[in-house]
Amino acid sequence: MTDSVPQHISVMLNESVDYLVTDKNGVYVDGTFGRGGHSRLILSRLESGKLLGFDKDPVAIEYGEALHKEDSRFQIVQESFANMFNPIERLLDSAGRVDGVLMDLGVSSPQLDDAQRGFSFMNDGPLDMRMNPDEGISAAEWVARVDEKDLADVMYQYGEERFSRRIAKAICEYRSHTPITTTLQFAKIIAEANPAWEKGKNPATRAFQGIRIFINNELGDLETGLEVAANSLKVGGRLVVISFHSLEDRIVKRFMKLKSKGPEIPRYLPIQNAHLNVKFKSIGRANKPSKEEVAGNVRSRSAVMRVLERTGD
Repeated sequence: MTDSVPQHISVMLNESVDYLVTDKNGVYVDGTFGRGGHSRLILSRLESGKLLGFDKDPVAIEYGEALHKEDSRFQIVQESFANMFNPIERLLDSAGRVDGVLMDLGVSSPQLDDAQRGFSFMNDGPLDMRMNPDEGISAAEWVARVDEKDLADVMYQYGEERFSRRIAKAICEYRSHTPITTTLQFAKIIAEANPAWEKGKNPATRAFQGIRIFINNELGDLETGLEVAANSLKVGGRLVVISFHSLEDRIVKRFMKLKSKGPEIPRYLPIQNAHLNVKFKSIGRANKPSKEEVAGNVRSRSAVMRVLERTGD
């Protein structure tokens, strides 16, 4: 475990844990442990309660194992939150039902700031981007062999990069004579192919985001994880999700709306809300960081927090 890179500042820390912890003797899940900011605060609110953390990142797991040594109420699993059900049932002896699940989505500050992880377009390092470097293929391996159209589609769909086709063409032309292996090399190709730089934003931002999301199956894991988390809640249990870009938040918002209101029913059908057997309700509106938090941590500026509560079986 190393402290050589800047530490992660947990976004909307107090607000999220305030919503999450409703029973000091309850069973909770931190689906995105990171460096344990949320987990430590959750544990401070518990008495005989338990907490299970999940993370793909091996460095995060080291921090989680250290926390377990400090506090036996906590356990950590190296796994995506999309696969949380079986560990909950096995490790917490809770029949798969918990009092709350927290998901703090996206990439963490240490991952961004450690150039060797390959997420950063500001500092040079190997073009990797995997949250778990021991699984799957790196971004460099994928970029070396992906079809031009598929590359463009990933940048457009997951990064919302409007010049994705132009950028993909430039990448494919470059790789035809020179391997693309580092982040700054890749960012330079993208920047030179991008004809309209956004003010205050690195021209490689959207392309890097799209490829990172694809490499780590972030949206697929999110869709699965939301369903697993909601189904794992006890009555009265809450799902708290913090997202950082529109694609994530759109999925979370749509999921919680469907769970709390049920499917859209044509007006002419004689079906009332009571017939839909809705088992969830949304708690409050979308929450955003305070001005003070954004001033102290600029990376929190795009965060949106949404809360869903289970109301019935």
